[in-house]
Order: sequence, then structure tokens, then C-alpha cells
Amino acid sequence: MPEGHGCCGQAFSDGGNQCATFGDQSEIREKVETFDAFTPDNDPHGEHDFGAFEHNGQKIFWKIDSYAPDMEHGSEDPSDPAQTVRVLTIMLASEY
Repeated sequence: MPEGHGCCGQAFSDGGNQCATFGDQSEIREKVETFDAFTPDNDPHGEHDFGAFEHNGQKIFWKIDSYAPDMEHGSEDPSDPAQTVRVLTIMLASEY
């Protein structure tokens, strides 16, 4: 999955995930976009900013972080789009 900009942030993937076929990258991105398996155990604060799933026998992690516009610090108010750049990272769990 190439690095890129979304409507409200940026998306990155690790080296292992970038080596996947275009079809696999598309399927992984769709699984992230439609992920809804949040529970009190894996999402105790209800932020829906992390998920994990299997794809072709590989465990995939994804995470959304909220940065200040300078991309060097955390956002002071993640609920304010003017103060926040969201970054989605998709990675193989084995590379975490």
C-alpha cells in the first residue's frame, strides 16, 4: 500500500505490506475501512483507533494516531480538525 494522503490525514504501511500484490493491498485496506470488531477488551476507551485481523495467514495491525499539524507532537485536541492530522499505519504484526 503506497503512502498517501487521505481526506483528513495520511496513510502509511510497512515494508512487508508494501510487498503484497495490489489485490492483497486493496483487500487489506478494505478490511481496515470496514473493521467493526471493537470490544471493551480491544477498545477500552471507545476510540476505534486500533485493529487486528488475519489476511492470507498473516496477522495485520492497523493504528490511527492524532498529531499536531507540525507532525512532531501529539494533537492537543484530537477532536478539532484544525489542530489534528490523523495518520493511519498498516503493518504486518510480525514487523511490530
